[in-house]
Amino acid sequence: MASSKPANCFAPFDHHSSGVSIIEELITDDDSVIQVPQNYVIPDQESPISDGTNLATIPTIDMTQFVLRNQSANNPELEKLHSACKEWGIFQLVNHGVSSALLDKVKQELEDFFKLPLEEKMRYKVRPGDVLVEGYGTVVKSEDQKLDWGNRLFMFTNPINRRKSHLFPELSTSLRNALESYILELQRTARTLLGLIGKLLKMKMEEMEELFEDGLQSVRMTHYPPCPKPELVVGLKPHSDGSGITILHQVNGVQGLQIKKDGVWFPVSFDHGAFVVNVGDILEILSDGVYKSIEHRVTVNSEKERISIAMFFLPKVDAEIGPVTALSDADQKPPSSGKIGMEKFLEKFFAHNLNGKTPLERMTTN
Repeated sequence: MASSKPANCFAPFDHHSSGVSIIEELITDDDSVIQVPQNYVIPDQESPISDGTNLATIPTIDMTQFVLRNQSANNPELEKLHSACKEWGIFQLVNHGVSSALLDKVKQELEDFFKLPLEEKMRYKVRPGDVLVEGYGTVVKSEDQKLDWGNRLFMFTNPINRRKSHLFPELSTSLRNALESYILELQRTARTLLGLIGKLLKMKMEEMEELFEDGLQSVRMTHYPPCPKPELVVGLKPHSDGSGITILHQVNGVQGLQIKKDGVWFPVSFDHGAFVVNVGDILEILSDGVYKSIEHRVTVNSEKERISIAMFFLPKVDAEIGPVTALSDADQKPPSSGKIGMEKFLEKFFAHNLNGKTPLERMTTN
């Protein structure tokens, strides 16, 4: 299979005529100049409080503890989950039940996909006018737009009838089968976690199921190539996720995730094979701010590529989201925000362009 592995040199910025930027288009055969195009240079980045030797230790949740204790109310792991969502907005999930064989298969398939020749990957490019930016690459809206140092394939995978005909169904059979198996496993994991979180929010089981059963789900597969000047760029700009929860798998084990906690950035390290689960904006809305969506970003390095796959779990498209009634009743205070329909929420979220933590006060109406 042909490889599109970057050379050690990058041409001046010249985005694709389609209005979609792909890092491979910057590659030249001239090894005499090492240059990062200005559209990728992010000035005045906030430095992490640690240089990488003192990593943030995020909470660890063990999925088997819920199975062994049958999700009982006095399960100490349930209190750990509550604390993780409230104090951190992120945790690593171990013993999640997804087999190492399947994770290895996903790893191999994603590595093969990102090694495809550019012209093959451009079959999946983001199409003009797609407000949900599904497809391969980054949409370029202006000449002075700052771009992420990463190539990504993003698409909605659920409900099935929302899958774009030129994306998931057109992937290679082996990649599609691996992703189908992976998606089924993560749906199971997400269903369990959302049920537990619903219990913590004093929701009835049917309330959480009504919101998320056959809800919107999307996947983002990202390849972060090595960069000759990694301190000048960012793999993924600071943002919070517009999801209920996000489940991230660091496919090839290369670190790069950073979180903003108490106003400062920390590099995050997590166990090999663990998933990283973070609170999304929708869960912050449902919990009326008890749980906070975590602002995070991705850095790159000069030597190793990084590959990740993130799955986003949202309520169904016709749902209305707002603070859980049981919480306001228990606290005897009115909810801090009103409700917003999922379609309107998505429209506002994607218009925000991953620019810092989502301003939720502007997303909901009173």
